[in-house]
Amino acid sequence: MYIKRLNKTFNFPSDHTWIMGILNVTPDSFSDGGAYVATDDMIAQVERMVAEGVDIIDVGGESTRPGHVPVTLEEEINRVVPAVKAIRQVSDVLISVDTWKAEVASQGLAAGADIINDQWAATREPAIAKVCADFDAPLILMHNREEYHDYSDIMAEIKADLQNAIDIARAQGMRDDQLILDPGVGFPKTADDNLLAIQGLQELASFNMPVLLATSRKGFLGKLVDVPANERDVATAATTVSGILSGADMVRVHNVKVNKEAATVADAIKRGQIDPVSI
Repeated sequence: MYIKRLNKTFNFPSDHTWIMGILNVTPDSFSDGGAYVATDDMIAQVERMVAEGVDIIDVGGESTRPGHVPVTLEEEINRVVPAVKAIRQVSDVLISVDTWKAEVASQGLAAGADIINDQWAATREPAIAKVCADFDAPLILMHNREEYHDYSDIMAEIKADLQNAIDIARAQGMRDDQLILDPGVGFPKTADDNLLAIQGLQELASFNMPVLLATSRKGFLGKLVDVPANERDVATAATTVSGILSGADMVRVHNVKVNKEAATVADAIKRGQIDPVSI
């Protein structure tokens, strides 16, 4: 994965699982909506995540929770671009922008972001892949569907849909080494579907692309542990460990500290030794 701003290529599998920290600059996200709308609060959270070992900060300007109210293109840009600029002023951390809109992606990358995280895998706006190709920026393709589908073989269907997304991205000029895959836990899937997607994560290895797992505080965890969204970090950490052992290269989380520690242990178990330098 090449990051143009740093003129640096990151190879996967890496010697550690990458932690993507969630930063929602929205008033209505399901877990942390409204928490980081003010710039001072947002920067304090960024600095906290960096200190805790985050690799990427994922900036979202539109909620993706069930029943969310869509925002206009202008409103999303007005949330995302100032946030990216503010983060870039205080940190060299990698920044991704969580959007499916090509214009938001373009302005986010121009403002200093490095990666685009598209929850519709370039199917709603294929031009988003062209934007990433023009900026030479990585693109995360997340599995999603407009309506719930009764999966007969969930991993086979996720793989087929992701292959379609990859074909779209390639047609827009993207290279395979700039694509990252996400099985789309929770979009729209039942609790059992989500468990099967995590369990079958290793099947995505056939694409030879980095895999991102995003389970943080999601509803299926609430069905398992019966606690509110902001109390699901331990449950999330369990999926982090399971995901890493099944092949995840990155995890997208709200609580960086808890999941960084969980990932450190899972990485050591996966390697069978503590020190990656000695491999």
